[in-house]
Amino acid sequence: MATTTKTSHYYEGVGRRKSSTARVRITLSRKKENTLLVNDKPVSEYFDLAEQQNNIIKPLSVLGVENFDITVKVSGGGITGQADAIKLGIARALVKYDETLKKQLKDNNHLTRDPRVKERKKPGLKKARKSPQWAKR
Repeated sequence: MATTTKTSHYYEGVGRRKSSTARVRITLSRKKENTLLVNDKPVSEYFDLAEQQNNIIKPLSVLGVENFDITVKVSGGGITGQADAIKLGIARALVKYDETLKKQLKDNNHLTRDPRVKERKKPGLKKARKSPQWAKR
């Protein structure tokens, strides 16, 4: 007895920022609006600040597309790093969906990974660059 399963095709992109990693999957939606789930929660529930919510959907708003369902698994780092990782993941997934979108996303700096990470602590110092208090006597 054969069973039929409904399989939906998705496009995946991985975004990283600081120590955060986001696995983004976009699926074509039949509805005219985006549904965005981050770790199985709506984006407005996961990210409190409207600035971070707007930052995440910038690649979509630049292109003017609204027919995708997006699911994200994000881990590591803080909320700002996670938001930037999701933004990069969405942009990379959109390029896999349609290669012609690459130029427009690249012109708006959505495909560039931010390489800045926390500098390591050096021996003899309190932090990466902060030295112990100097005492004359």
